[in-house]
Amino acid sequence: MAYMRAKSGHRAGGNALGGHFLKAPEPGQSRLCDPPVKAGKQSRLRLVRIKITDVESCFMPMRELDMDAILDSLKKVQSRRILSIEERPSQAEAEAAVSTLLKWMGEDVEREGLVDTPKRVAKAYRELFAGYDQDPGEALGRRFEEVGGYDDMVLVKDIDFHSHCEHHLVPIIGKAHVAYLPDGCVLGLSKIARTVEIFARRLQTQENMTAQIAHTIDDALQPRGVAVMIEAEHMCMAMRGIKKQGSSTTTTCFTGAFHDQSMEQTNFLNLLRMSKE
Repeated sequence: MAYMRAKSGHRAGGNALGGHFLKAPEPGQSRLCDPPVKAGKQSRLRLVRIKITDVESCFMPMRELDMDAILDSLKKVQSRRILSIEERPSQAEAEAAVSTLLKWMGEDVEREGLVDTPKRVAKAYRELFAGYDQDPGEALGRRFEEVGGYDDMVLVKDIDFHSHCEHHLVPIIGKAHVAYLPDGCVLGLSKIARTVEIFARRLQTQENMTAQIAHTIDDALQPRGVAVMIEAEHMCMAMRGIKKQGSSTTTTCFTGAFHDQSMEQTNFLNLLRMSKE
């Protein structure tokens, strides 16, 4: 009869998985197990199905998961695809879509005030969403190495931006604060603001935009760490739905030393707090 030693602290039936032996099923069979219920505490039971294809493999040592590597892999896989010019509808098709939406609202698109509105909206959208035609990597391309040995934090704060919620196509208005720890070279300060602007001029969620800015600067500059904080008001909460004006949302993303060392995070947050006092 084959047995396996499990490294989890769960129990299956009457057999403990942590430090004891669990009777293993034959190849191709499966076993249901549930997590333990500790004395004096309620626990929500969850069934876990273990599929055994090779009994001998149960004795192989378990490898620790490198979460940073997993997150980095997910970041690359989940990068958003931007349609090429050839894949996009024409200007005339975009204007026709605006006209259709106006009719759906109940408007007479032939009246004087709306005759040129489809054309105006298409033109405005080209400006508001210009970030789809800009490469943040190019904006961050130039670096300066003559920094006199400076290796402390560089912080650009209160970068105003206007973006649009990808769920309702209504504005997100806020400020971005971006810092990095140089490692032999620095960026032109305007390049950081330009990076924020490029990502803001795309349909966004605030969480995604925060991560995009941090990882793009981290990849382009290879500093010792990047910190990004965004504070914004979402019109999808103020104009519709719950209609709560004045509420703001704060998101942060840290890489490198900012992620690993709480002292660097504290320095970043203290500098932002000082500017508000």
